[in-house]
Amino acid sequence: MSSALRVTLAASALALAAACIVTQGQGLAIPAPEEDLPQAATPTPRTAVFAGGCFWGMQSVFEHVRGVTRVVAGYAGGNAATAHYEMVETGRTGHAESIEVTYDASRVSYGTLLRVFFGVAHDPTTLNRQGPDEGTQYRSAIFYGDPDQQRVARAYIAQLARARAFRDSIVTALVALPAFYPAEDYHQDYAEHHPDDMYIRINDAPKLVALRKTFPELYSGK
Repeated sequence: MSSALRVTLAASALALAAACIVTQGQGLAIPAPEEDLPQAATPTPRTAVFAGGCFWGMQSVFEHVRGVTRVVAGYAGGNAATAHYEMVETGRTGHAESIEVTYDASRVSYGTLLRVFFGVAHDPTTLNRQGPDEGTQYRSAIFYGDPDQQRVARAYIAQLARARAFRDSIVTALVALPAFYPAEDYHQDYAEHHPDDMYIRINDAPKLVALRKTFPELYSGK
């Protein structure tokens, strides 16, 4: 096989894989939440913690949302002793690969972050799996930090279910946040530092395309 043909076939396979990923729950113009937290009158930092598969892609998506000031990849759901990548990847620690999103509540709302989470960042209908990754550490979850976040997230899940926004049922767990533990340094901003990594190109780069196309008013070029 000629090198030119190999390049053509590889590009076609990459495009097909990306298209499949986008149709599996990403890039959906889902409705805005009917319930939300009130917008702050002045710059106000708040945090939200989400889990939806590999934290590389989740971090990359939310770092490109206007009003988000910081995103940290990490672990939530287990304890401090097991908040280490090699242990989490066994699927027996209770942890999920997660992100902690710090945002300015005067610029973007918690409900808007939920809209990105469900519409672009991952597929909320696959149980303990995202793309090629399987296990409880890749589960879909919202770790709420207070009763207001719990209320808004629960109402939005119910709203999306009533609207039949997805072909399959939403399996996202709604769990009180026990603690968030930052991941190892080499995981932070992995997609940004390794844009040519085949995993990133196939699984995560299409999410940024979907964010820009589906929610252009929210997209930030960083």
